[in-house]
Amino acid sequence: FHPVHGSNVRLDYTGTQATRVESFANGVCFSKQPLQPGEIFLIEIEDKELGWCGHLRVGLTARDPRGFQEVPEYSIPDLTDLGDSWVFAITRNHNKVVEDSEADLGRSNNSKPKTFFTDSHLYIENIRIPRDKLVGRSRPGRYSHILDDLFKTNALPPTARRSRIGVLYVPKGRDLADMHIIINGEDMGASAKGIPTTQPLYAVVDVFAATKCVRIVQVEYGFSSLQTLCRKAIQKHIIHRMALDWLELPEALKHYCKYE
Repeated sequence: FHPVHGSNVRLDYTGTQATRVESFANGVCFSKQPLQPGEIFLIEIEDKELGWCGHLRVGLTARDPRGFQEVPEYSIPDLTDLGDSWVFAITRNHNKVVEDSEADLGRSNNSKPKTFFTDSHLYIENIRIPRDKLVGRSRPGRYSHILDDLFKTNALPPTARRSRIGVLYVPKGRDLADMHIIINGEDMGASAKGIPTTQPLYAVVDVFAATKCVRIVQVEYGFSSLQTLCRKAIQKHIIHRMALDWLELPEALKHYCKYE
């Protein structure tokens, strides 16, 4: 995350976890670097706080975070009212964008052939995103192997702990793009269209209300890292993540295999 953020946000020592330490607002964060076309900024909900109305908000801004004397209290409407910012409020049930042409025909994207979790990549027009990290996993435990299968069917509510939400922009002709939100491996459609790309675009993550803490999930676009290859090789030969406890492996590698 960018070192410039809302006054109630605390970043961990890695700069990849953001926690709102008080109240329900002043939780706006930004990506440290501008996003590249088709690059997803993916986060996982780590913790929630009961008693507040509203959830995580994500989007894009063409405003350099270093230019803020004071970060806006809310992403919606404070940041969006400044212009050059496009932010989407994540809700428990209604996040998918239905195109006008589809609505006129009385159908939605759900009528399209399902390839959910059968492909190794998620495709959005000419953008190709590895699916490996797009879906979260349950916390390690006795029933985690059952819960993980539920996660893979997208049964996890978007606002729940372990839910993974990403934002990216897809180029659409000369100096324009559409913003897409990805929730637990599924594209929600173009939530903002015709975004100018003449200026760098930063990801916006508003750790708002019932969302207490989020962490960044790194997505590997090229060759997998040695760490990832080790994890995949180990996971092929175990039925349950808790079986890792009986293997003679470094503790750091066990932890990575359990939680990633």
